[in-house]
Amino acid sequence: MASDNAQATGGEADVGPVPKDWIPGLIENWKSDLVSGIVIFLIALPLCIGIALASNAPAMAGIIAGFLGGMVISLVSGSYVTINGPAAGLIAITLGAVEDMGQGDIQAGFRYALAAGAICGFCQIVLGFMNAGKLTAFFPLSVVHGMLAGIGVIIMVKQVFVALGLKTPSTPMHQTVLKIVPAFGEMVAPVALLGGIAVIITVFWPMMKAVAKILPAALVAVLVTVALSMTLGVDKMTDADGKGYLVDLPESFLAGFTAPDFGAPMGKLAKWSFMYLFVNSLESLLTAAAVDKLDPWKRTSSMKLELVGKGVGNALSSMIGGLPMIAEVVRSAANIQNGARTRWANFFHGTLLLLCVAFASPLLENIPKAALAGVLCVIGFRLAHPKEFVHALHLGKEEFLYMTITMLVVVFEDLLMGVLVGIVCGLITNIIKGCSVGNLFKADVEVAQEAADTHVIKLKRALNFGNFMGIQGKLLAVPRGQTIVLDYGEVHLVDHTVNERLHDFEADYARGGGKVVSRSKDHLANSTHHPLSSLVRKEAKAGSPVGAS
Repeated sequence: MASDNAQATGGEADVGPVPKDWIPGLIENWKSDLVSGIVIFLIALPLCIGIALASNAPAMAGIIAGFLGGMVISLVSGSYVTINGPAAGLIAITLGAVEDMGQGDIQAGFRYALAAGAICGFCQIVLGFMNAGKLTAFFPLSVVHGMLAGIGVIIMVKQVFVALGLKTPSTPMHQTVLKIVPAFGEMVAPVALLGGIAVIITVFWPMMKAVAKILPAALVAVLVTVALSMTLGVDKMTDADGKGYLVDLPESFLAGFTAPDFGAPMGKLAKWSFMYLFVNSLESLLTAAAVDKLDPWKRTSSMKLELVGKGVGNALSSMIGGLPMIAEVVRSAANIQNGARTRWANFFHGTLLLLCVAFASPLLENIPKAALAGVLCVIGFRLAHPKEFVHALHLGKEEFLYMTITMLVVVFEDLLMGVLVGIVCGLITNIIKGCSVGNLFKADVEVAQEAADTHVIKLKRALNFGNFMGIQGKLLAVPRGQTIVLDYGEVHLVDHTVNERLHDFEADYARGGGKVVSRSKDHLANSTHHPLSSLVRKEAKAGSPVGAS
């Protein structure tokens, strides 16, 4: 669906006119979108299955979310080239929901988790029509990165056992971490070999630029390990519970559909529905915004329709046995890199997933679970990559602190608790740096009009993530294509999140034909060498260690 506020600008001069949307876009761009759709299908197929298994869900659940995300959600969402489907970022939520509500009964837990996913979807539809997508502007960026890093650690810890041919312990996280090293002494050697090879291929295959663009690393890892599995006899091996080491799919396509069970204890169902709603909505909207920056034509997604679209997708997927879905950033970036021009690339990738599971499921049952676990271990590592923490440190010691504390609490306690603790740390830090309690959640800002096409937004006191929504509302109220003057004359603090969001707004507004000018900013200086670090008074930077590089 067309964006509410998409601009008809041509973007960069060398990419040509903005592609048409809908049926005219299909007629105009079907060749390039089909090519990209095929590549994304090859990337998504093993990931859909692997994410489902890592979530303690049937393999079919991932494929259902994949083909619905492509075929249905592409036509009702507010973005153009994002790819929708199951994502690693939701593994920890689904896994926790299945284990907590199932209490040892995985099948019952999965049906309860489906109910939570359906409730999440219905809530997203309502919130979308209420324009609640703007609430994502509240969260500190380093806390969001810490949340994703924590999810990455959970994925690695859980999947390393599967990659070694072992059952993941159902113990608290701190105990599970301590069992990783001993697990290498108990590994099933042929299975662990497949998992190790999958890790190596996933890490190094992308270095073969041209070939990797056609044959994705995850697909190569699967193809190689399928051949090795047959050679080593892993396809005939079973574990202590009598289960095989290969993917298991239902005998028929329709047998893979499962209805949700809304009979879980109300408290737990409400908890996990909210967890889905929070992480799913936050990741999807942030991903859509990030993909807009990568789009060669710089089209702007409608966050309202993006949230409604994800709600439709999550409700529909959960009602028939599929995982929740989000806009997935890695697949979306690959979609752009492979020449996608419209939403039809997403549609083609979903169609191919449907055809594959409907007519080629026996081939999919040759995929080793250890190989998929190895691929997910690498994905988890990338979410928690040390370079992300180094980047946070470059932005300021406080940003590194938010990210690290959030990650640790997410891993060892609870995802929502981790985000809450990170937000509280941010608020306390801003108070220490000079933000008054009354200013934490209420922006002090005035708007005036200097000329017919010039709007002055006078910013005052402290600008922090807690009050940015008030600032954002003033910015978005200014018509596109005009001049906005940001007057910092009475500002004494701008935290990193606000600094980066204002930087992004300036770039986005310029793409719409407007201009953003900063005024009276000489008394402020970056707290570190990074241009997007927090801004503090120059005398405060010289005399206080807070935020020092």
